[in-house]
Amino acid sequence: MADDLELDLVEISPTAQPPVCKILDYSKFLYQQKKRLKEQKAKATKVVVKEIRFGPQTDDHDYNFKLKHAQSFLQEGSKVKAYVFFKGRSILFKEQGEVLLLRFANDLEDLGKVEQMPVLEGKRMIIMISPKKKV
Repeated sequence: MADDLELDLVEISPTAQPPVCKILDYSKFLYQQKKRLKEQKAKATKVVVKEIRFGPQTDDHDYNFKLKHAQSFLQEGSKVKAYVFFKGRSILFKEQGEVLLLRFANDLEDLGKVEQMPVLEGKRMIIMISPKKKV
């Protein structure tokens, strides 16, 4: 039948009993499949990660300034990666960095949730905060 119509016989579901086949133009079928995948990719949300850098002795004014930036990032739907960068001997103040990041996460509690608790990686202590879903 497929030869009479000058089309292709395509096996749609080989595992079904009996196997399911369709008579169609195979190149057109592939084209539509690619198009469908491309549409799905376009609809998928892209995760944007914004970084905010602190020092272990970051003062209140600088902290508040960076906190406002983080709030705006979370409101626009971006993830926030905040980190404390330790230079030289400031690595001795790991506790200060952890306290600073936990305070930061606590201040952003209403806008985002902590995805990753403070972790020390080399000379950086990192915390990840993702935006809360809007109801």
